[in-house]
Amino acid sequence: MTEVLPESDPADCQIIVAMDVPTREEALALLDQLEGRSSCVKIGLQLFTRYGPQLVEDVAARGSRIFLDLKLHDIPNTVASAVRSLAHLPIELLTLHGLGGPEMVQAAAVARTEMASSTKILGVTILTSMDQEQLAAVGIDATPGEAASRLAGMALSAGADGIVCSA
Repeated sequence: MTEVLPESDPADCQIIVAMDVPTREEALALLDQLEGRSSCVKIGLQLFTRYGPQLVEDVAARGSRIFLDLKLHDIPNTVASAVRSLAHLPIELLTLHGLGGPEMVQAAAVARTEMASSTKILGVTILTSMDQEQLAAVGIDATPGEAASRLAGMALSAGADGIVCSA
C-alpha cells in the first residue's frame, strides 16, 4: 500500500512502520525494537478496536507520530462525529474510505476544521483485497485502477488531504 507522508517534516517520516500486531505488548515491543529508527507508526483497526485511544496516547508518549488507519466508512454525520471524537488525540494522519462518497469525506473535513485539529484526512481508494471480480461482485464496473483513480479524485475534491491506494 502506498502511504502519504505528512507535510510537516517528511525527513522525519520517510518510513511509516505498520504496527499490525494483535496485542499492545507486541506493539510496544516493536517500538522498542525500532529504537528511534522510525518516528512514524501506523495503528490499524485491530489494535485500535482492542485498546482504543489509550494506545494512541501511549505510542505518542514514546515519541512516535501516529497514522491511525481506521478506514472510517459510514453515513456523513456518523463519520463527522467520529472525527470529532478523535480530535483530542495526537493523530497526524487518519483514514476514511472513499466509497463513503463525497458528502462523507466533506463532513469529515468540516468536522476536523471545526475541532481545530491538524490531523490530515486521507481517502482510501480500493482495498488491496479487491480485484476485478470482487469489484464486480459489489457492482463496480471498472478495473481496480480506474476505480482507484475515480475515488482519489472525488476524495481530494471533497476535502481529503491525501490518498492511500494500492500500488
